[in-house]
Amino acid sequence: MLAELAARLAELGIVPADLHARGLEIHAEPAELALAETNAEGREFYLVPSAAAAWQAMRAAAAEDGVEIFLLSAFRSMERQHEIVAAKLARGLDLGEILRVSAAPGFSEHHTGCAVDIGAPGSLPLEEVFEATTAFGWLSCRAADFGFHLSYPRGNASGYLYEPWHWRWRA
Repeated sequence: MLAELAARLAELGIVPADLHARGLEIHAEPAELALAETNAEGREFYLVPSAAAAWQAMRAAAAEDGVEIFLLSAFRSMERQHEIVAAKLARGLDLGEILRVSAAPGFSEHHTGCAVDIGAPGSLPLEEVFEATTAFGWLSCRAADFGFHLSYPRGNASGYLYEPWHWRWRA
């Protein structure tokens, strides 16, 4: 796997030492995934079974409190992450800027099956304005009760931009 990952990174012009200098770690893909949610368009979102159960419990608790949350993203393979970064490079975006908003293949928390990107009605998806929603306020107060934590707060040490929509489940 490490040789394949090294080849993917080299193809994209990513230097692993630069990622390690930011404190980023390689994340392996899980052996087992469970369906966590299917959206209105029929898109399925998968997480490791314990994270899927925690997500479903958290979503139900939010609904009981009158707050709607839904998944925008969950498990993502290293191959898919490679495609995302490659597409941005093909559009002429700077690699350094890409790696401030998108993880390099092999380094995304989404590979673990424990990370989710959360949306709410009326909020632009994957945008900082999510922090102004009732959903974000609820998550800030209650997500830890279900094992979810904000991965990339303002000024985080990883070098990623602030992502109020990105939460990771930790047992």
